[in-house]
Amino acid sequence: MNCGYVALIGRPNVGKSTLMNHLLGQKLSITSRKPQTTRHRILGIKTTEAGQAIFMDTPGMHGDEKKVLNRYLNKTADSTLLGVDVVVWLLDGLYWHEYDERIFKKLEAAGLPVILAVNKVDKIKDKQAVMAFFAEAKQKYPFEQIVPVSALKNTNLDVLEQHIMALLPEAEPIYPEDQLTDRPERFFVAEIVREKLTRRLGDELPYALTVEIELYEEHPELSKIYANIWVERGSQKSIVIGKQGEMLKKIGTEARLDIEKLIGQKVYLQLWVKVKKGWSDNERALQGLGFIDTE
Repeated sequence: MNCGYVALIGRPNVGKSTLMNHLLGQKLSITSRKPQTTRHRILGIKTTEAGQAIFMDTPGMHGDEKKVLNRYLNKTADSTLLGVDVVVWLLDGLYWHEYDERIFKKLEAAGLPVILAVNKVDKIKDKQAVMAFFAEAKQKYPFEQIVPVSALKNTNLDVLEQHIMALLPEAEPIYPEDQLTDRPERFFVAEIVREKLTRRLGDELPYALTVEIELYEEHPELSKIYANIWVERGSQKSIVIGKQGEMLKKIGTEARLDIEKLIGQKVYLQLWVKVKKGWSDNERALQGLGFIDTE
């Protein structure tokens, strides 16, 4: 069997989380149309007859390091290239972004086999342009493979997976074949709540909120979950709660339904909205909220 670690890299909002979810056949990473939705390195394990691929979904690589949170996200993304066997670089369409040059330099320094996956090809009508772009890409970097895909529509993901498995080293599986991730349930519960917040309030509060599970009680018939939604200002708290609490109620209902699907039983979910001024630019606050230094 082949077995190894696969880093999914790329700029923010190119579809890395969607790609991993579809490769696994199950939703692990939360998604939204907002950049930087992924804030943590998330492991997704897929075991087949051909081998075991351990996918690592990461925050998008970007150039904004004004806040401590942004520096943490970049550090998390950069550290993913350490100790992996294959890199899948997901590109959004047929163009290079100025920040892609930084990714090229990181890949050259890492010296790893790289597959370029060009996403959203279903939206490209000009096939000549696709072929021209692939030829240009081969001149820019010695990619092992260039695969046109649509992460959302599952286009060519079987081909991508075959190329990934072929590049992994021969080795025995690292994880049991029925294991899907290394993260605990309460991590995904917090992520589900944050996804609903981001989708509902992304235009107003794209980065100013995070979720912390205060209490997670598992019972045979009903699990009780108490979570804090942290924002940075009182005005943001009002937005999350909404008029007469309607926004928070909608978010809680949507999150509860998804959590019940995740854990397979009924859930009592209680959400509180709290203010922690400047948490996204405070290293101690970030550590207290579960953002662990990657060094």
